[in-house]
Amino acid sequence: MTLLSTRGLSVRYDGRLALSDVDFDISAGEIVTIVGPNGSGKSTFLRTIIGAVIPSSGHVEKNNGLRIGYVPQKLQIDPTLPLSVERFMSLPCRQAKNDVVAALENAGVRDFGPRQLSDLSGGQFQRVLLARALLNKPELLILDEATQGLDQQGAAAFYLQIEQLRSTLGCAILMVSHELHVVMSASDRVVCLNGHVCCHGTPELVASAPEYRALFGKGTGGALALYRHEHNHQHDDGCDHDHKETDHVG
Repeated sequence: MTLLSTRGLSVRYDGRLALSDVDFDISAGEIVTIVGPNGSGKSTFLRTIIGAVIPSSGHVEKNNGLRIGYVPQKLQIDPTLPLSVERFMSLPCRQAKNDVVAALENAGVRDFGPRQLSDLSGGQFQRVLLARALLNKPELLILDEATQGLDQQGAAAFYLQIEQLRSTLGCAILMVSHELHVVMSASDRVVCLNGHVCCHGTPELVASAPEYRALFGKGTGGALALYRHEHNHQHDDGCDHDHKETDHVG
């Protein structure tokens, strides 16, 4: 079942064409990744989908009542502000404690409620933002470079958490990332964007496409190798997660 689609989507900023004629679909339960160089319109595309940017032409179609959770690229919080995670989760509207606990648990930070935001590492704060996006039990979870600033190990762990969310909550996931090999390994489909859709399909197909190679080259296998190490470590711990590995990326 298709949750959301765009047809002929174009966006202009000050006369400059940021996105041109983008057709896109995402179905229930899919993990789709948007990749592309800096300035390629990735964040603009996500912001247009959630309604923060008005398209110049084309349109976005959503299922009636579609619940969307959004994790921004970054969120600035005054470090001097005395604000606990639990209080942050209830802004601007108070949330039921059980819902807050469940969202934090699904984001992998169950016991973080009493902690101060100012005491969290970058990776921990991103997981809190993820938990906040899960509060409305989204059918579609959108992440805009949610691991920016994290090291490779932190990024790999975050993407493993995303895969688990797809398994446990059944939500579709649309994400933008610059960790090409890690995120492509965790994806069902990849869309390569550079103002327009250059290529799209399975990770294997996109990784071998001339358009992708022209933008990124063959890349390195370090992040993919780390992903596999973390992935296998999860299974060694006895956890029964339905992860998917791709051997032909890069």
